Amino acid sequence: MAGDLTATVNRVTSARPTIAELREVSQPPTVRGRKNAEHWSGEYLRHGSLYLTRLLVPTPLRPNGVTVLMMLSGWCIAGSLLVPGIVGPLLALFFSQVQMYLDCVDGELARWRKQFSPAGVYLDRIAHYTTEGFVGLALGLRAAGFIGSDPEPGELWMYAFLGAILMAGIMLNKAVNDLVHVARAFNGMDRLPDTAAAKTVPARTLIGTLRRAARFLPFHRIFHSVELSLVAVGVAVVGLFVGDLTAFRVAVWVLAPVIWVVVAGHLLAVVASPRLRATTERTD
Repeated sequence: MAGDLTATVNRVTSARPTIAELREVSQPPTVRGRKNAEHWSGEYLRHGSLYLTRLLVPTPLRPNGVTVLMMLSGWCIAGSLLVPGIVGPLLALFFSQVQMYLDCVDGELARWRKQFSPAGVYLDRIAHYTTEGFVGLALGLRAAGFIGSDPEPGELWMYAFLGAILMAGIMLNKAVNDLVHVARAFNGMDRLPDTAAAKTVPARTLIGTLRRAARFLPFHRIFHSVELSLVAVGVAVVGLFVGDLTAFRVAVWVLAPVIWVVVAGHLLAVVASPRLRATTERTD
């Protein structure tokens, strides 16, 4: 019995690659150097994600299973924001890190095992769309005093509606990017490379000027689950002094219209860039 157990342990251990081997296959420069697909949190999370990937390599858990776990952790971000006080936003920030950590792991596991599928891409998109959309809705529900308060019916529905408006804007903003790939695929064009050159707006245009100006105040980047969690923590800290409901209501009143400014700018930037032109060629 002891011999069988030792043999099993040896088989599992031998099936695990070294961290160096994993890094070469699962974190190639084409992944670490992606212009937009790589979130800034990956810069530090990928230092530790390989250790979990290495543990999962000999297990039956497939990359899509990790993506489902990533999706669930993303939904926990939104659920955490409904917890009263500063504890809720801090939990949301924690789960946002878990989500991005697992987002690194599922891709690394897929690249090591060569297990790629349209289902994996589909699940990943569903995870990010629903996570970030639900976070926007949760901010509205928190501003409404949905839990831990006794709001007036009018206030409840008004802020819940603002949360829904925020959620819709966040999801549409994400769709603007994905619809580029859909349009190119329907037109028989190659996949768009994730490079700055493929997305650059001509400099001598109004949109190009506005796009460059946005680099100095990149407010358009706050509508990601990690950034929104950080915003929620900041708002909760302010709420310790002015009242939680007041702080979150001001935040929602600001975020709900701003996301639609971002959507409009994003849409114009896509139309003005080479992304939808047949002259853009695949370089990977």
